[in-house]
Amino acid sequence: MEEIIYLKEKIRHFIIKSSYVPEETVKPDTLIFMQGILDSMGFINLINFLEESFSLKINDNDLIETNFESVNAISDFVNKKLYPEKVINKYDNVLE
Repeated sequence: MEEIIYLKEKIRHFIIKSSYVPEETVKPDTLIFMQGILDSMGFINLINFLEESFSLKINDNDLIETNFESVNAISDFVNKKLYPEKVINKYDNVLE
């Protein structure tokens, strides 16, 4: 559970820092592209950040809107990439 909180905060901090928006603008469920917080260039930077920070390889088939629409969605996606043997649902429960 602490890993999920850490992931969310690290991702949220990156989005705030790279988009120059006020901290209160980015909540875990804020739709970051629909709200105009990140654009296509911001998306590329986000992908690079995730790959470098979490040692991930993000494939073309991973690049779907539902994986990146909010901090919650991004952290769920990263969790699934890091721990493919576990399924994390939106309520942060681990199902084995």
